[in-house]
Parts: sequence; structure tokens; C-alpha cells
Amino acid sequence: MTTAVLDEPRAVTIQSVETVSDKGGKYLAFSLGQEEYGIEVCKVREITGIMDITSMPRQPRSMKGVIHLRGEDIPVIDLRLKFGLEEVGYTEDTCIIVVDAGREVGLIVDAVSGVLDIPGWDIEKPPAGSPSTSSPFVFGTAHMGDAAMNLLDIDQVLTANELAQVVSAAIPAG
Repeated sequence: MTTAVLDEPRAVTIQSVETVSDKGGKYLAFSLGQEEYGIEVCKVREITGIMDITSMPRQPRSMKGVIHLRGEDIPVIDLRLKFGLEEVGYTEDTCIIVVDAGREVGLIVDAVSGVLDIPGWDIEKPPAGSPSTSSPFVFGTAHMGDAAMNLLDIDQVLTANELAQVVSAAIPAG
């Protein structure tokens, strides 16, 4: 056995990383373009393939319309457009994640990849100056090996005003 002896002390810099340890748990992982995202499973009501979406007049571009699911009108938002990404055609992997954001809302995503159990110590607050920091709906980044996933606070994805628009759009005229 060889023992190394240091002639002089060396400075070691330890970078402090702020974790979001209370947010550990199960997350539904999905993709938008090349980015991976996660939503707490407890907020997910169901996942369905793309279906007929009834468009609604005078809505933001990201508001695609409403779907009729088991007798309910559920407003649908295209997350690509909401996040400022380019619009792309739907594929066989494209799906709608129905979430509880104070009201059931459908989120169109490129693909769902599964459910991950993410320990709180693997979740960090986005670094200062990153695009995620300026986004109010990304509360943390989970690191899994070389991959990183932005974790969304679904209650922040839609502002109160946007949620009110979505709800009024989903109420059938009568």
C-alpha cells in the first residue's frame, strides 16, 4: 500500500448547491423538443392520446381549445407554445396530460417517458442566470446521471388570469 504525503495544504473549493429536498417524490416525465420535464404525479389525473380538440375563438395561441372527456369539457394548452418553442405537427407519441391546476387542464406534450421516483437530495434550485431561473413555473432541476430534468410547479404554469380565460373558454355557451 502506498501512502501519499502532501508537502503543503491545498485549497479545496466546495460549491454550495441549494436543494429542494421537500419536493422529492414521484414525477411524470415528459419531453418538449430536446428538454425533459417532470410534473408531480399527484397532480396528474390521466394521460390520453391526441383527440379532437374544439378550438375556441379569441384565445391565446397556446390555448388549443377544449376536449370532451367523459362528459366534461377540459381546456387544452400546448406546452410547446406556452414555453415559447416552435409549433410542430403531432406524432403518434404526442399526448395530452390532464392535470389538476385548480381545475382540470390538458397539457399537450411531445411524449411521456414514464414515472420516476426522485429523491429530494437530487433536486436543485435552478442556477442563477439560467433560463429556468427566469421561469416562474420551474421550481427545480433533477439530476439523474448525466441527464437533467426541469421540474414544473403546475400551479404556476397558468397565471390566475390565464386560468380564468381557460375556464371561461371551456364553459359552453348556453
